[in-house]
Amino acid sequence: MYDEDDYLELSGIQHFAFCRRQWALIHIEHAWSENLFTAEGRLMHERVHDNYASEKRRDIIITRDMPIHSRTLGATGKCDVVEFSKDDISGVSLTGRAGLWSPLIIEYKRGKVKADDCDRLQLAAQAICLEEMLGCRKMDYSCLYYGETKRRENVDLNEDLRNTVKSSFSEMHEYYNRGYTLRAKITKKCKQCSLVDQCLPALNKNRNVAQYISDSLAEADK
Repeated sequence: MYDEDDYLELSGIQHFAFCRRQWALIHIEHAWSENLFTAEGRLMHERVHDNYASEKRRDIIITRDMPIHSRTLGATGKCDVVEFSKDDISGVSLTGRAGLWSPLIIEYKRGKVKADDCDRLQLAAQAICLEEMLGCRKMDYSCLYYGETKRRENVDLNEDLRNTVKSSFSEMHEYYNRGYTLRAKITKKCKQCSLVDQCLPALNKNRNVAQYISDSLAEADK
């Protein structure tokens, strides 16, 4: 169990799965730079959240921008959308609402379905948080909505995905507490990364930035 002061940003697991160094630059060194991909994603989330916090449509309650957290993961964040469907058999009670309700998370993403698990891991982390907060049964699936395809993709919240979330957050806490930023590894992902100029992967292939600066200053003094 983690104290609230030790919570990490839940969305960071997507950065961590994409590139551990990118995660450290953003969440430990507080570096950030926007490119086309991050701008499109930010604008999509702003549109999703630009609505009433909660509304009811027949037997579905739609909640937007819902704060969530988990003491076991040591994480806090928000769900873009949670749909609560009436379920008097296995649902949970909600404050101010009659009956029992089962949650379904919908996370909005730009682009289309990715080959890797970055988005799916973030969704699974949200599910773990919500299950812990509500004391409800494990969700079988939740959804990713992609801006390019304009449709929901069901994600199976299986044990492999959940275990990867737990091990990732454990590793993230370890790096965060040490203030440790991993060295760069050049991959195809570097071309898509908005932090490539701060990361300097080509330099880090053979030496770190501090060594590069030291060598440059030594060269200037000659």
